Amino acid sequence: MKDVVLTAEESEVIADWSAASQQRAIETLGRYPEKRSAVMPLLFLSMIENGYVTDDGMRQVGVLTGLSPAQVQSVASFYTMYKREPIGDYLVGVCTSISCFLLGADDVLAAIEDETGVPDGETGGDGAFSVEHVECNGACGGAPVVLVNWEMIESVTPDKARELIRWLRNGRPEVVNTEEMQQLFGGERSFDWGIKEAEGAVLPVPAFGPFGSAKEGT
Repeated sequence: MKDVVLTAEESEVIADWSAASQQRAIETLGRYPEKRSAVMPLLFLSMIENGYVTDDGMRQVGVLTGLSPAQVQSVASFYTMYKREPIGDYLVGVCTSISCFLLGADDVLAAIEDETGVPDGETGGDGAFSVEHVECNGACGGAPVVLVNWEMIESVTPDKARELIRWLRNGRPEVVNTEEMQQLFGGERSFDWGIKEAEGAVLPVPAFGPFGSAKEGT
């Protein structure tokens, strides 16, 4: 990893970020031979700082990478994991691709919509839940798949989906961990997990230690 020193403009544009995120931005830039290659991880850092990918966030990332706001927007608008509007504390996704669909994903999604009171594609007024359908997550053998802050649960039934939502609402867990949720609310897995996953997500972005979005859970 190369040493990176921010210019005055780059330092100023992320001056309102936490000290930890500023340091992570520097370290992220140092992992790439060209600054523009860091656009995707920097967008996640921007999401963490701003709650979602804001216009200011895209401008900040553009200054850090040397890209125009339009170029940054083209990346942020292409990948669905970058959220362009405020999202809830728990982002609940249901895979509705063919394998999950054939095994009842629509019923699982309907149960989650009903239990949360949040329609597909929207965020509840209290900011607790966002609900969405998502595309294939590569665990077709464990369909239907549900994600909470991108932590995966396999073979979820509508009743278990309702239990999951009540657990999230009543317990408000700080960390959502795929291992714990699979044991509580999942069924048959697509394959045996060889290594227990100790860390989970603490934010509605993918759990990744270098971003500060992961923490050890159950």
